[in-house]
Amino acid sequence: MKKLVILISGRGSNLQALLDARLPCRIAAVISNRPDAEGLDIARANDIPVEIVEHRNYADRDSFDVALAKAIDTFEPDIVALAGFMRILSNGFVARYHGRLVNIHPSLLPAYGGLHTHARALQDGVKIHGCTVHFVSPDLDHGPIIIQAAVPVLRDDSEQTLAARVLNQEHRIYPQAVKWLCNENIDLDNHGKVVFRNRKQSGFALVSPSLE
Repeated sequence: MKKLVILISGRGSNLQALLDARLPCRIAAVISNRPDAEGLDIARANDIPVEIVEHRNYADRDSFDVALAKAIDTFEPDIVALAGFMRILSNGFVARYHGRLVNIHPSLLPAYGGLHTHARALQDGVKIHGCTVHFVSPDLDHGPIIIQAAVPVLRDDSEQTLAARVLNQEHRIYPQAVKWLCNENIDLDNHGKVVFRNRKQSGFALVSPSLE
């Protein structure tokens, strides 16, 4: 059975979604850069080992990443999942876990990489927003895309209501992506794109606002 290490910085809602999904792999550890991350309590309540690598204890990003990698490698994971991990990782760290490091981002990448995705989507007046699970690459929020979910942007949406609708989809697609990885259902081709093994795709379309 493959082993998974999950990195968090905050409340751990995607961690909880991964736990609820009963993944076909073992969650070997949860690691946080913040000792007060609420998600650590979720891990402890489920008897999952926790580690804290506090970024403020390191002089620069590279030294933090070395310490973080050392903590991760203790558990010999097959997959490393960023679940609300709010640190930009160095190129060396990303290369170390090439093809094994995944992230969930609250936008339909490549649109709205970085922070404040929902506010930016509302400001631009887009009609469809969503979330993306992708492999992590040296270019922030631009790694190969595994799965996306789209939601309509409603006329009276606030940043909070839109964020909640997107988060609900994050909790659906992140476990699915990790399941595919655990079961070796996806690969990276020679062009760096995700390909599925023996999986058909539907032609479903989401149109917002709906057609009359």
